[in-house]
Amino acid sequence: MPGRRGTGFWLAAAIGSAVMLTAPGAMAADKLTVFAAASLKNALDAVNAACEADVGEKATISYAASSALARQIEQRAPADVFMSADLDWMKYLSERNLIRKDTETHLLGNSIVLIAPADSTASTEIAPNFDLAGLVGNGRLAIANVDAVPAGKYGKAALEKLGVWGSVEGKVAQAENVRAALALVSTGEAPLGIVYKTDAAADPKVKVVGTFPAGSHPAIIYPVAQTAESSDGDTPEFLKCLASDKARELFEKHGFTVLVVNGE
Repeated sequence: MPGRRGTGFWLAAAIGSAVMLTAPGAMAADKLTVFAAASLKNALDAVNAACEADVGEKATISYAASSALARQIEQRAPADVFMSADLDWMKYLSERNLIRKDTETHLLGNSIVLIAPADSTASTEIAPNFDLAGLVGNGRLAIANVDAVPAGKYGKAALEKLGVWGSVEGKVAQAENVRAALALVSTGEAPLGIVYKTDAAADPKVKVVGTFPAGSHPAIIYPVAQTAESSDGDTPEFLKCLASDKARELFEKHGFTVLVVNGE
């Protein structure tokens, strides 16, 4: 990426990504293990705690970019459940017979928003050809990796559809996952960023400048499935609890749209 960046910029990116990822090799083989998109952290932590009594154990959850987690599963990292932030990476594993296809469910929906630090005066109406480059100025637009990470792919698609990608492409700061992009804005390293609505709601140090129209990008769907090599007997109960009323309440509290009703 062109341009000069200070050490603070990279530190924020490193912290933002590091806090999300638990090394799969550190997980106990006899524990229910979930690989989940970074944007699910706050909500899924709450659901995991609420489901513990029904499932019989509390899952060990590794959060990172869906792309990174899918590739780790492809390399036979130990995981019982995969929760992706888009359909593409679930399809990637399905085509390689690495998930149990009969367990796949389209669980949640989300939206993407333009954010700024909470004390920013930035304001705009997100519409075709809006002046995003002018808003970014001499700074950077924080976004997850646009080639692999779902949030980044959705963001780039929206900017292309709105006709403004070309004006900001050289000002983009790509992060390892969406929470790392959020951290760049939250710490003031970037004046603007594109993240999920749920990420923005989880961080009081940022504010939403605008919401991208649903028609400007592919529908944001979070699928979930049991992996083909899952060995934990509590996995079916965990999947069942994800679609329960108690889980619905918690997912909705954190800003997600729940796409299933009692597992249907």
